[in-house]
Amino acid sequence: MQDKAVQSTLRLEDAIGDLAELIAKAFFSGLGAAIVLSAAILALSATAQAATLNDAKAGTLLLRTGTAGEYAAAPQVSIEVAIDVTAMVARTRVTQFFHNSGSEFVEGVYVFPLPEKAAVDSLWMKIGERVIEGRIREKEEARREYQKAKQEGRKAALVEQQRPNLFTNAVAHIGPNDMIEIRIEYQQALSYENGTYRLRFPLAVTPRYVPAGTPSDPLPDDPKALAAAAAIEPGEPLLQPDYAPAGCGPLNPVDIAVSIDAGVALARVESSYHEAVIEKQAGGRTLVSLVKEQEEADHDFELTWTLAGGAAPHAAMFTQQRGETEYALLMVVPPQPSDAERAAFERMPRETILVVDTSGSMQGTSMEQAKQALGQALDTLGARDRFNLLEFNSVTRPMLPAAVPATPDNVARARAWVSALKAGGGTEMDAALRFALAGSDTPGYLRQVIFITDGAVGNEDALFRLIAERLGSSRLFTVGIGSAPDSHFMTKAAQFGRGTFTYIGDVREVHEKMAQLFAKIEAPVLRDVAIRWPDGTPVETFPARVPDLYLGEPVLVAAAARAPLGTVVVSGLRGNQPWSVALTPPPDRNAAGVGALWARAKISTLMDELRNGGEQAQIRPQVIAVALEHHLVSAFTSLVAVDVTPTAPGGEVKSAMVKASLPQGWAGGAPLPQTDTPAALELLLGLMALFAAASVALVAQRVGPRR
Repeated sequence: MQDKAVQSTLRLEDAIGDLAELIAKAFFSGLGAAIVLSAAILALSATAQAATLNDAKAGTLLLRTGTAGEYAAAPQVSIEVAIDVTAMVARTRVTQFFHNSGSEFVEGVYVFPLPEKAAVDSLWMKIGERVIEGRIREKEEARREYQKAKQEGRKAALVEQQRPNLFTNAVAHIGPNDMIEIRIEYQQALSYENGTYRLRFPLAVTPRYVPAGTPSDPLPDDPKALAAAAAIEPGEPLLQPDYAPAGCGPLNPVDIAVSIDAGVALARVESSYHEAVIEKQAGGRTLVSLVKEQEEADHDFELTWTLAGGAAPHAAMFTQQRGETEYALLMVVPPQPSDAERAAFERMPRETILVVDTSGSMQGTSMEQAKQALGQALDTLGARDRFNLLEFNSVTRPMLPAAVPATPDNVARARAWVSALKAGGGTEMDAALRFALAGSDTPGYLRQVIFITDGAVGNEDALFRLIAERLGSSRLFTVGIGSAPDSHFMTKAAQFGRGTFTYIGDVREVHEKMAQLFAKIEAPVLRDVAIRWPDGTPVETFPARVPDLYLGEPVLVAAAARAPLGTVVVSGLRGNQPWSVALTPPPDRNAAGVGALWARAKISTLMDELRNGGEQAQIRPQVIAVALEHHLVSAFTSLVAVDVTPTAPGGEVKSAMVKASLPQGWAGGAPLPQTDTPAALELLLGLMALFAAASVALVAQRVGPRR
């Protein structure tokens, strides 16, 4: 019996051994299959990536080939930017050169940024020896004219506005070996703050996140607001630049030259983010050029300067006569508060809500800047203040359910919370703004929301309506972070939030810029600002009502009058004391571009009315009328240039997109508008298969075959 038991046990062990050997063989077979599958998935992922527009390895004009999803490359030669500054107005010429090295006629399409307040009024195209000037048309008419020319084999160019600071240009029938030169010109008023003039030219576009779905808590006037949004953006998706993958080398090389004619000597001229050569000439003229012959277009260019001692402006007025209308641009700088006034001022307790964007676009340098800015904001809190912090990416996460007193323990807890922040995910601003702008007041406190982000969103108009609806008595101050923040969104959000916009483009600027911001928001330095025009002169001004002014900010107003302007008086309350200054028009009433700046300001105001639920049937014709009269690109008008002589075969033409560099320091990789790409998922599946196969191999090795 015992022998039988032993034999039974041995037979059982043999069976178990045979089973283990069978399982091990299956495991090893699975390992081989998993490796083959993983390699196939990884290869498929790589192939899928290579077939997309992101395969180009240099700044190129990409041309569709006969094979679906494949493109040939034609290099972009260069970009030249020439800026002429006279007093406080800048005229800019942007020239882009392309060369078609292929053997077929093609259409080039590219997306490019401009300043958010640029009055774009000129398009000029040169192809070989042919020069074509653009004309302003209603957007639909311009498209029809462009498409007709393209079908008939005529060369044409079409400039359209997607956003006030984001434009597209389509160029039809670029012939083999053609050198294409496109020149766009615009006018803008300079920024002046804290005694410094500031000129910014955007060179890069941060990938914009387009949220999926609709807000969970619709606004009360949502149907009307949706109709307004449809009028502004008539069902067209946001066309973003086609970004090249990292490590491709310089793209879209740019050369920038600036001429400043201030009329007086300049005390200081600095290029904020690029190495530049500065040459001062007689008569107050200064020339600025980049040290490098060509820079990569991956971060915005900014130039700042101050006037020589005693020449800082306290008031300035520029006028331009066009027909029966005189246009004026007024700038008045309120005086700095005296030491006695500062000492007498008792700051009202603040409830500060600090909101920080931690989405994927904030990875890298931007996140470091944001953390430093939050730390400095916490430093400004006083014993009587209250505060809370809030981060948002794909979700919104407050540090606390509500604001708490700024005790040492609470502030220390906040610093630890800030240090643990990491960037990743989408840019869902809606929920964050709803939480921060609670629409309720804390009695006895001045409620201020500091919103730190790169502004990389595509649903700006919906967010503007949300801010206007929920602001209450709060003030919203936006802080733009990174090498290329969306200044249109940041500026407009601050405008609707009755606050200001601060741009921080470098980690070294955080301390200075945040100190200026918090000095500014202590209290307005000029309240109840009013402008008195000469009696009997009908005047249309923008803004129609000047807001309260903060420390270092000027009054800036554009006006149009049907009669020659006389002396204008600007007044307000400085503390509790009245303050005023008188302005007299200069003898020379021909300051170029003032009329275009007034028209740009009027169009912006009309579009704000539309965003706030104004009637499309009334506002759209007004925008078109102003844009056509002043030859300006707008949401409803475009510039189109068409050659009269066919020079190419008619019919369909191959299309192309221009590669662009991701903004400097942007560690987010390729833009992810809503979800990750299929190629990334395939890569993840491949890695998971490899991991599973390795685990199986390890188990099989431990079991081993029985001998």
